[in-house]
Amino acid sequence: MGKAESARLNQSLSGHLNTIHETLQLLDQTPASSLDKQSWADVVKTGDQVSKQATIVGMLWSGEKPEAKAIEENMAMYFNTLQGLLLLSHGSMVGAGPTLSSAINASIKQVVDCSFKLMMETVSSYGSRNKDLKLVVPQLVGAVWEACDALKKTPASNITAIGRAMTQVAVSVKDVIREMKELKPGSSDQTEAASDDDTRLNGSDSLSDELGNDLSPEEMKVAQSAIGVVSETVVVIKELIRTVTGLLRQEKPKDNGNFVDSLEKLLKLCQEIGLQIDELGASLYPPQELSSNESIFGENIQYY
Repeated sequence: MGKAESARLNQSLSGHLNTIHETLQLLDQTPASSLDKQSWADVVKTGDQVSKQATIVGMLWSGEKPEAKAIEENMAMYFNTLQGLLLLSHGSMVGAGPTLSSAINASIKQVVDCSFKLMMETVSSYGSRNKDLKLVVPQLVGAVWEACDALKKTPASNITAIGRAMTQVAVSVKDVIREMKELKPGSSDQTEAASDDDTRLNGSDSLSDELGNDLSPEEMKVAQSAIGVVSETVVVIKELIRTVTGLLRQEKPKDNGNFVDSLEKLLKLCQEIGLQIDELGASLYPPQELSSNESIFGENIQYY
């Protein structure tokens, strides 16, 4: 009887998983502009319902082994709620640009992944004496809670999503500046330099520690010039972020035309600048390649 119940539970689980997988494909498709846009607040509320369903799963497995029928009914309720979350999420993507769509997809798929792990673990362990689900299930339930709670931090508008992405670029550029400022000139003492060379040959740890500490005077001048360029870039990106976030009051729920497209182009430009600055920072470590630096400097200057 136990084997038959396990088989039935696995069959039921398989059906639910297939349904969710099919619905997930919707998230990779752009919803028709004619559809009514769903509020992200409704998505968050449904996420709270998924979280509650996960709590019920945890309670179901907190005592003695539950009946197969109870597990099956609980499974149906859970996946119905999860299905509703996916459909609402797709509706909330009406008018969403690539950046907002990507953020929504990532958050929703995290909820789905955690849900799958929870339900698959409970069903596969039904009747097993080798696993203590009283220890495993609470951890999996907690993961679902965290994923659902993260929905509250997911951007609900194109401007917010793009502004956050630009902020990530700014943070990355600041890190490059910090690393640039750690570059130091080499010692003029040839004996010390020779000793340093021996140390580099004798230990990779020492090589890592001293990387960037032996720039020539000419290389230091290049590094200082690069710091100036990158610092100005941060100022530009910060001003751009301030301007973009100031547009929040002007964004319309169904605006998926030139307004969003222009912001996406600005973001792409920022990200390209960020990549160029990463390359610039890496090129400053000795031995520097002058032609490489000149090329990167030129590409950065043209953005201004």
